[in-house]
Amino acid sequence: MEAIKKPFRFSYVIIPVVIGLSVVGWLFWKEFNPQLFSDIHFSWRLLGGLLLAFLFMFGRDGGLITRFRYLSENTLSWRKAFNVNMLCEFTSAVTPSAVGGSSLIVLFLNKEGINAGRSTALMISCLFLDELFLVIACPLALLFFPFSELFGTVSVFSESIKLLFFIVYGVVTIWTILLYLALFHRPEWVKHLLISVFRLPLLRRWKKVVEELTDNLVESSHQISGKPFVFWLKAFGLTCCAWVSRYLVVNALLFAFTTNGSQLVAFVRQLILWIVMTVSPTPGGSGISEYMFQVYYADFFSVSGMALVVAFVWRIITYYMYLIVGVCIIPGWLKKFNF
Repeated sequence: MEAIKKPFRFSYVIIPVVIGLSVVGWLFWKEFNPQLFSDIHFSWRLLGGLLLAFLFMFGRDGGLITRFRYLSENTLSWRKAFNVNMLCEFTSAVTPSAVGGSSLIVLFLNKEGINAGRSTALMISCLFLDELFLVIACPLALLFFPFSELFGTVSVFSESIKLLFFIVYGVVTIWTILLYLALFHRPEWVKHLLISVFRLPLLRRWKKVVEELTDNLVESSHQISGKPFVFWLKAFGLTCCAWVSRYLVVNALLFAFTTNGSQLVAFVRQLILWIVMTVSPTPGGSGISEYMFQVYYADFFSVSGMALVVAFVWRIITYYMYLIVGVCIIPGWLKKFNF
């Protein structure tokens, strides 16, 4: 939490942008096709697909903002819920995907008027609901779709993605079980486990922060675990709406730029892509996301290089927008709370 007390630097934004644009530029140089841009021309289909992509992204944020407000039992106003969501998305965009911005939700919520205990419980709740969606949805995809459709047709790439997916999915499943125990059954057990882990030499520097978080969690878990099943069902419904809206951005872009391939397969592949991207070491998955998209969805396009164009548009809508919004609201938010 101390990190956010440092002065805001535009390098936090510039670094991921440079990484992303460098990879896109290198891929364009490597795969340049003169026919590529001659095949892109204005049409109502193109315009409609782009508008749908933006609408789906707004729907995704609307679902998460509503979830923050719902889980806080309307303690957060719509404006405060918007601020918390955008701050989380911004910090996710400027930190490695493996780290993410979720760890700062406690601070953001606390500054918006939620006490430390409830803020910790809300953070754990949001993490649990997001991971639960992935844990449930991925087996359904594996059950109803052949591996060749889910993991692409490029043999080396397909096998690598397949292996990485199952490793990361296993870790996510274990993490979800820990979050479930922390929220509903054994918060003290999870507290002792995490403190033991953070006694390791490489993690010891965060031990005090983890102790504070787990103390707050134990304090508030009894209250939040006592919520009725319907409460959690509604929260999970909002989570599903948010994730589905995010996935549909790709469908809208494929509708705009191509008529090849199955829209259902394109949607389900997003599950695989997002699971794998959770271990990206670059800020917000910069560079890696663009590369993976253009390889993973290459079979949807008849013109070489078109997948890269769509990958770049996809990242503008789902990533660079948050950097722009963050630059607009972060300085004022930090000044408001005297950071």
